[in-house]
Formats: sequence, C-alpha cells, structure tokens
Amino acid sequence: MKAAVITFPGSNCDRDLADAFAKAGAEVVRVWHKDTEIPAGTDVIGVPGGFSFGDYLRCGAIASRSPIGQAVVDFAGRGGHVIGICNGFQVLTEMGLLPGALMRNAGLKFRCRAQRLRVATTDSPFTRGYAAGAEVTYPIAHHDGNYVLDAEGLARLEGEDRVAFRYIDNPNGSTADIAGVLSENRRVLGLMPHPERVVEEAQGGTDGAALFRALTGMLAAV
Repeated sequence: MKAAVITFPGSNCDRDLADAFAKAGAEVVRVWHKDTEIPAGTDVIGVPGGFSFGDYLRCGAIASRSPIGQAVVDFAGRGGHVIGICNGFQVLTEMGLLPGALMRNAGLKFRCRAQRLRVATTDSPFTRGYAAGAEVTYPIAHHDGNYVLDAEGLARLEGEDRVAFRYIDNPNGSTADIAGVLSENRRVLGLMPHPERVVEEAQGGTDGAALFRALTGMLAAV
C-alpha cells in the first residue's frame, strides 16, 4: 500500500505523518507542493499539519491553489482516499473536498493539549479500527480549529453519519463539537486533532495507531 505525503512551505507535521503511515506498513513517497502529479500507484494522500505558506492569506487557502492542489482534487474525484490533519483539514475545506470552514478558536487563543475525543462513526476506512463510541486521546495544536457549518449542512452531515470524531470538552467552539468529518463517499477525512502524534508509546500514547492500521490494512487488501 502506497501513501503519498505532501509538503508545503510551512508544513511541520509531514515527517510525523510519513512515519505514522510507515509504522502501519505503508510504502511512503514524499510529494513537493510544486509537483503537478501524484505518484503512480498511490492509494492514499496525506495532507499534513503545520502553517502552509505561513497562513498569511487564510489558513490553507494558498496551499489549496498550489500546483499539487488540482492533482489532489482529481485523485479524490477518482475515488482516492485522502486524509487532512489540522492545517491539512483546512486545506481540504479550501479545496472544496469537505464542507464547512475552520475559523479562529472561540476565545481567540491557541490550543495545545492532549484532547479527548469520541469516535462518532466506525463506518469509514479511517475509523473502522475503533469500537463505536470509543474514547480516544489525540493531541491538538491549533489557533483556527473552530469548525463552522450552517444548519442545513450540519443536518446533512448528521443524517448521513459523516461526523467522524467529536470533542469531549470542546476546546475551540466547533459546531456540534465536531473534530473530524467525512466526504460523501467516506473516502476523504479531515480532522483537527493529530492522530499521527500518538502512534507509539514513546509519544505518550498509541490511540492514533488504529486509524493508520485500519486504513493501510484495508487498502493493502484491495
């Protein structure tokens, strides 16, 4: 199973994400933002956290228009799997691959801590490794993680069981405590917390490992 991890100027979690995929058994290729094609044979794209292009315009906005951006959109359009974490989640919303927007945290403070989450659905390649309703702890580190969606969009997400994770003790004001959402075909996941930072005991926990094992295991079997 091959995972492609993209690096933008300002990415700071790309190596963590590549390591998480590798520990789950994936072959990992690194992709630069100026590339225009996703490597042949790629099964999943990882869009990492950080501060792409310094977040100088709007978080994820410049990255979404980078040369590699259209290739990511095309890959997802063909049914490819994509995961965007933290700044990567912001990039995926800017690309139009996921609904909603990420705004400044309620309280206007940067939040950096271990965060408890509830697995809201197991009906996805990313969450199938967890028990329904399981509590996990992933780190968070964001200033613009307040997920905003209108009432109609929220009703659609809820009705289609596309909320992947919810916060326990909401740290940023996100609508309906949403920490992660799925695309209509359930093959694109965006989430603000960092599962790639808790895949081995040396990181202080392993709650994120099941996400990467489930994804790589499923794709390797296809």
